[in-house]
Amino acid sequence: MPDVKAFWSVAPGLGELRSAPVDRTEERTSGMVTVQTLYSGVSRGTESLVFHGRIPESEYQRMRAPFQEGDFPFPVKYGYASVGEVVEGPTDLMGKQVFCLYPHQNRYTVPASAVTPLPDELPAERAVLAANMETAINGLWDAGPGIGDRIAVIGLGVVGLLVGWLANQIPGTRVTVVDTNPGREAVAKALGLDFGVALERDDHDVVFHTSGHPAGLETALAATGTEGRIIEMSWYGDQPVAVPLGGQFHSRRLHLRSSQVGRIPPHRQPRWNHGQRLELALSLLCAPCLDALISGESRFAAIPETMARILTDGRDTLCHRIVY
Repeated sequence: MPDVKAFWSVAPGLGELRSAPVDRTEERTSGMVTVQTLYSGVSRGTESLVFHGRIPESEYQRMRAPFQEGDFPFPVKYGYASVGEVVEGPTDLMGKQVFCLYPHQNRYTVPASAVTPLPDELPAERAVLAANMETAINGLWDAGPGIGDRIAVIGLGVVGLLVGWLANQIPGTRVTVVDTNPGREAVAKALGLDFGVALERDDHDVVFHTSGHPAGLETALAATGTEGRIIEMSWYGDQPVAVPLGGQFHSRRLHLRSSQVGRIPPHRQPRWNHGQRLELALSLLCAPCLDALISGESRFAAIPETMARILTDGRDTLCHRIVY
């Protein structure tokens, strides 16, 4: 019987590997699959808030991951970027590499409907970006950018870079991506994006804020042209945020709206569901240039130390890949 382990956050800034129960074959129901994990990805923004106990009590239920165990603030098993191989289950899924919104665990059993096979062209190593790509897609859907739009992205974590990369493929757009960390320039250029450490124009049709810092939202408001749209994709947890709604906010008739991956925009819900959006995200990840978003990797056995390092001071971390 395999030794099954899962990563749990147990106190602010502290995590550990714990044994996980193994479902015996005779207890499993039909329609279930067992997945042997190959890789998982660390979603540094949200997982940092979880790891440090900064989820507001009002959001305890809404922020639950699909296969989370435990309750906020601690102890909690949390995560949603797992890629593995089906080792038990229906014949049509046996041996397939799949993505699942599952926490960091080396082997698990879930309903077959909870896994999505990877496209043949997508390496399992890159598929850990799927949840981030879904978030980026949802942000573009919320913004509705069009041909020729002048677009800025402020904050170049994985989601910000994916938003910029997607927006840059709309014909005629002028896309500028901005981060105060000059080290982000190399990865931005690898994705074909125009990088800056500041915005010199205030004529943007759409500005995406993805930095997670209140100062970035202030920059976004200043960079947006009359009747323009600011899409707030950062989530601050329990951090208070002062929004500067004086100055030009009213005279320019700016539109500020939130975007959150948990809900598909209403105007798309009649035609799209979460499964279809995930399939789209996986297909878009087939572009080899997106390997630039993987900034490092480490072994699963070292995950308690890895999380303490990259979730406390991970300024140079994009997507960190856990290898099983």
